[in-house]
Amino acid sequence: MKIKQLTLLAFVAFILFRLVSIGLYPLMDTTEARYGEIARIMVDSNNWLTPQIDYNIPFWGKPPMHTWASALSIHLLGDSEFAIRLPHLITGLMTLLVVFLFATRLGISALVTTFILLTSLGFYVASGMVMTDSLLTLSMTLAMVGFYLGWTGSKNWSYLGFIGIGIGLLTKGPIIIVLVGLSILPWLILNFGLIQGFKALCNKIPIISGFSISLLIATPWYFMAEQATPGFIDYFIIGEHWSRFVESGWEGDLYGTAHDEPRGIIWLYWLAVAFPWSFVLLYTLLKFKLNFTTTSPLYTGDNQLVSFLGFWLVSPMVLFTFAGNILPIYVLPGLPALALILSIWLKHCNKNIVLLGSVTPALLVIALLFAQEDFKNRSDKWLLSELDHSIPIYYLNKRSFSGRYYSQGNAMFYNANAPEKEYYLVVNLKKNHSSKRLTEHCESIKNNKRKIVLLCNR
Repeated sequence: MKIKQLTLLAFVAFILFRLVSIGLYPLMDTTEARYGEIARIMVDSNNWLTPQIDYNIPFWGKPPMHTWASALSIHLLGDSEFAIRLPHLITGLMTLLVVFLFATRLGISALVTTFILLTSLGFYVASGMVMTDSLLTLSMTLAMVGFYLGWTGSKNWSYLGFIGIGIGLLTKGPIIIVLVGLSILPWLILNFGLIQGFKALCNKIPIISGFSISLLIATPWYFMAEQATPGFIDYFIIGEHWSRFVESGWEGDLYGTAHDEPRGIIWLYWLAVAFPWSFVLLYTLLKFKLNFTTTSPLYTGDNQLVSFLGFWLVSPMVLFTFAGNILPIYVLPGLPALALILSIWLKHCNKNIVLLGSVTPALLVIALLFAQEDFKNRSDKWLLSELDHSIPIYYLNKRSFSGRYYSQGNAMFYNANAPEKEYYLVVNLKKNHSSKRLTEHCESIKNNKRKIVLLCNR
């Protein structure tokens, strides 16, 4: 079998495996289960304007694009892990398609490029996770591809980029503008100078009409959201886009847990999320000593393109270098640029590319085989399965998002004055809130390392 055919076969097999795998494990606390519950409530309440963290409690943490995707899938396919995750897998495939077409237009191997992107650990896992980052990556990819094609060819391509920005505004907010700006502006200055660069930008890119399209896509929802739940704009723009990143352990977060990570750790996160290709890139750069002159294998004849991709690649890390409240997956929007750079340098399919790419799905297979016990501890699905649905479920401590999702929103906080004579009580084993008075008429039904389910009678 020829190497190109082997690469294509592996590419298709890895996609099919990811398609099958997205329904094999429960929604995990907190991120997946939270967004899954928000989507379930959107369908159940038939409120498609305002995402809700609980019934009649608005969720101001993110715009609704990713929730709309999962909710529409639930509406069409029924409520399941597969249905909720499927739109995010489709989003990943759409990003692959855009990158494939862009690589083809650039005259580099589209198969190598998309194979590298698909098998980057973070991209492979995130394409099928219930979160915002897969959609943000698609919007970033559209924005950057549209800009470059508009810059080097017809300016009409630029509108594709502004559509991407509009999608990003509805996915994660103004951060898409920041990421695109951090990619494009340094590239302009490096290659054309400050003044000439901005003159060329104004001549080649329809900035006013383009941003008008972006705003036309996004601002109607922002306006209606603020009208429906006043205070959204202040919390989302100021809180989520400023305080969240400059204040370690930000206490204003209404929905999640603030992270206080060491400054600069985002670069180490990139090594893991872009694995194994992050190490291939570093090896290649060190092997040829960062030499981009005409005598170096790194020279492509179009250093403007490579520098464009380079700024795109590092823009998420630059943005979050001095932020403490971050997650590893924040580097994801730069991975398409990594795949394009490596494809330019590697040029052709070879066995090493296939072998390296196979590491990522192999790791996922191992995780699915050996992490079943961990799934029981990171989601309440197993705890709540096979319970009598006619008996109320109470949480003595904080209700988990997975508990709310897998109880179809019926899990309640414990109330000593509740009228039920028989009920389930979910107790967090790490918190000493249980007492003899509460549990003396209870028997253990199930437990994992974190929680226990009791059947109680008053």
